Amino acid sequence: MALTNFASLTTEQKTVWAKDFWKVVRNNSFIMQFAGKGHNALVQRITNLTKSEKGTRAVLTLIADLANDGITGDYILEGNEEAMKAYDTVINIDQLRNAVRNEGRLAEQKSVVTFREAGKDRLGYWMADKLDEIAFLTMSSLPYTVRTNGATRPVLATGQNLSDLEFALAAPAPSANRSVYVNSTGDITSGTGYDAADGSLGTLTYKTILRLKAKAKDEYMRGVRTSGNGEVFHMFVTPQGMADLKLDADFIANVRHAGVRGDKNSLFAGTDSVMVDGVVIHEFRHVFTNTAAAAGARFGVTSGNDNGQRALFCGAQALGMADIGTPYWDEDYFDYNNQPGISIGKMVGFLKPQFKGNPLRPDSLEDFGIITVDTAI
Repeated sequence: MALTNFASLTTEQKTVWAKDFWKVVRNNSFIMQFAGKGHNALVQRITNLTKSEKGTRAVLTLIADLANDGITGDYILEGNEEAMKAYDTVINIDQLRNAVRNEGRLAEQKSVVTFREAGKDRLGYWMADKLDEIAFLTMSSLPYTVRTNGATRPVLATGQNLSDLEFALAAPAPSANRSVYVNSTGDITSGTGYDAADGSLGTLTYKTILRLKAKAKDEYMRGVRTSGNGEVFHMFVTPQGMADLKLDADFIANVRHAGVRGDKNSLFAGTDSVMVDGVVIHEFRHVFTNTAAAAGARFGVTSGNDNGQRALFCGAQALGMADIGTPYWDEDYFDYNNQPGISIGKMVGFLKPQFKGNPLRPDSLEDFGIITVDTAI
């Protein structure tokens, strides 16, 4: 009987397995599709630590647009230069780990599935799904004590809760000027679904998307630049939210007539993403919905019993992510070398950036690249 000797792996081999594991994570993670290292990414990845007086930290730099009127004619420019306003926001980092253990040599011999390969795939999918969940809770300004379906997580021993992560308290409430809810006519109103009168929330419509895009531009929120120097925004909705949109008469009419004819039209092709007037709308299961929340903890200012979603309208630098170092891959034996086990870990951190520097309200702290949008479903 040929048994894999886990203890014989060299450091280089462990590094290869760790990189393969992270490849599985990145291939399975939804939010990683939008990650990049520059200021033009929806999710800005910080991969290097910055040295400071307090040690090494993951720093995300936000640069506000220039606001002064400049100098005219031949008047003196020297000494009247405008200072660029840069805001450094620190992303706290922590490690997230998990492990699997085989039943023993006999179970390994009976199984046609190689334990190491199966462990890499299962742990990789777990990490990808968990990072997606954390990312959407962060962007939604919701605590890690809830799930993305609104249910409350059970409280476990210290160190076994997502709320124990160092960056768990870094998600600020949505800023007043970048949080809205949809009313019964499809227009947007300042506030959140928790502020809305009971039963007054409306579903997502084509009209809503146009209003949101106009608000983003009015608020000086930057979109993501495309190769043709165009600008697009991304919106994330639940599957039920996408269904509501696709049932909206105005949306149906526009997609039917503006899209290609035939079964490749996005209305009929069953795609998870559609483009509407420069806004790419994505359907994803980890967009927050309160349908599993307890009675009284849903939307509605009085009863708190209205079902809804927190859709996210995003531009550049909507989320900061610290992606530090190579993942850990460690293997060990237990029970007199009868049970092989694999543990994985990764240093990560998430932050929803806020800044002061909006020309409309230079002293007001605002969400930088995101508008939260509460709707009925």
